Amino acid sequence: MAPRGAMLLAVGTRAVQKAEREESWQPALRPPPHLFTEDQAATHKLLQGPAPSLPHAPQERRLATPPRLEAAPARGCRRGFDWLGSALAAPPLRSEWLSVGPRPTAGRHGVSAPTALRAGPGAGGGIGRAVSVRLAAEGAAVAACDLDGAAARETVQLLGGPGSKEGAPRGAHAAFQADVSAAGAARRLLEQVQACFSRPPSVVVSCAGITRDEFLLHMSEDNWDRVIAVNLKGIFLVTQAAAQALVSSGCPGSIINISSIIGKVGNMGQTNYAASKAGVIGLTQSAARELGRHRIRCNSVLPGFIRTPMTQKVPQKVLDKVTGMIPMAHMGNPEDVADVVAFLASEDSGYITGASVEVTGGLFM
Repeated sequence: MAPRGAMLLAVGTRAVQKAEREESWQPALRPPPHLFTEDQAATHKLLQGPAPSLPHAPQERRLATPPRLEAAPARGCRRGFDWLGSALAAPPLRSEWLSVGPRPTAGRHGVSAPTALRAGPGAGGGIGRAVSVRLAAEGAAVAACDLDGAAARETVQLLGGPGSKEGAPRGAHAAFQADVSAAGAARRLLEQVQACFSRPPSVVVSCAGITRDEFLLHMSEDNWDRVIAVNLKGIFLVTQAAAQALVSSGCPGSIINISSIIGKVGNMGQTNYAASKAGVIGLTQSAARELGRHRIRCNSVLPGFIRTPMTQKVPQKVLDKVTGMIPMAHMGNPEDVADVVAFLASEDSGYITGASVEVTGGLFM
């Protein structure tokens, strides 16, 4: 069951719509682009080309004015179980969710929620929105944050009311615009959330990921730095800001960071990506050791091959090779990851911290 009286911040809710944002389909053991076959190159172009919406040239991304937080006039901010759904602004593949209030209550966390996101390729998708939908269906009030304020409002409008569970206020969703990868932006976002919901977030879910693939022998320092900055530093900033807010208020909480199975097993041509995702695991485990005494649990989720609208364009024979590697013989869905997040956000997992939960269908076990 979703945590009542909590508020969740989701960063990265436009997940698949514009850039296949959350790296929900990462082919394992793939070579760099210049060694691809024709089919592999076509698939790489589909998955890699639009996904990293961060341009290669940093100056192309710089804003003329400092990034600012802007509360979008989506819905009223009220107490209750609030899901703050947001997408790390500068890093396109990132998502954070923070939930404000008491810890989740034990109960029916496994009840699957209906999702409009799976209606078709144009209906959205991705782990960020799936988590928002999953918790909103159980009574969560969602606050969506994105660099693109319109995308955040779109997620809020998609959710409608905060669910069918009793005890949750209607229309308690809110949208925010922010670039939480910028210095100080994560802290300011937490301040905005607390001002909106009158308390700090009690559940934080962070998901980040871009790729700049190349063999180690040819990896440029810029590509290394950019992937680490987006995939690891952004999650660190949000985790730190949320932990500081929780500790200063004396509130318990659950921090859930989305890593990747690649962070555990590695991948050819992805030393930077694998290092960043392994770093998320280490960061989360270290945070679990430090924050346990403050009643704050920290866990990570490691998705494997997850089906999104973008993967519907991948050649079937490529998908067949992928599913042939999975013991359960099929790719996962964003909702599979969202279900695990809902469990880790609830009191059903009240004695779990420092864990890394694989959602892979048995891949690489």
